[in-house]
Amino acid sequence: MLGLKLPTDPRWVNIAEKNIAEILIDHAYCEQKAASSCISLIIQYPEREKLREVLMPVVSEEWAHFRMVIRELEKRGLALGKPRKDEYVIQLNASIRHGGTQDQQLGERLFINALIEARSCERFRILSQEIQDDSLKKFYHELMISEAGHYVNFIDLAKEYLPAEYVKQRWNEWLEIEASIITNLEIRGDRVH
Repeated sequence: MLGLKLPTDPRWVNIAEKNIAEILIDHAYCEQKAASSCISLIIQYPEREKLREVLMPVVSEEWAHFRMVIRELEKRGLALGKPRKDEYVIQLNASIRHGGTQDQQLGERLFINALIEARSCERFRILSQEIQDDSLKKFYHELMISEAGHYVNFIDLAKEYLPAEYVKQRWNEWLEIEASIITNLEIRGDRVH
């Protein structure tokens, strides 16, 4: 369903499980950034009613996820710690196509958000199936379902503002870009992406 061209390296989950505190800390910041990104889109495109209508509930969900992850940290006696650079997102942002129409620029942001949600969904699925901690299995299963819905929201919004054929073509280009980024990133068990 997600259409990602390259699955996560199977070694990632084993490394992640050994660094679950670091994964939870990184995950908390991922949720915070997801909420902030949606707020930013709403503010940048205030005249887009459909965008606002779709993304306002996503902001609420992402912030609720942030709180959920904070509670998981607290249950384990862990502090939030400082935010980390997300090389995956940095490289996605570096791949934005500049120029074009305002709708095309909006599309670039929507595609990046869709990719981040799709990759997060895939990683949460892996965690929900592979890690030993039953509580975290359930936790990540619930989050996986939500992230899949968010991915669809961003693609649907792109279709709202851009021709379907353009969305299909550009989304496929983004999937190739994302696969290339994943191929070249170091496998790190202390990051969601």
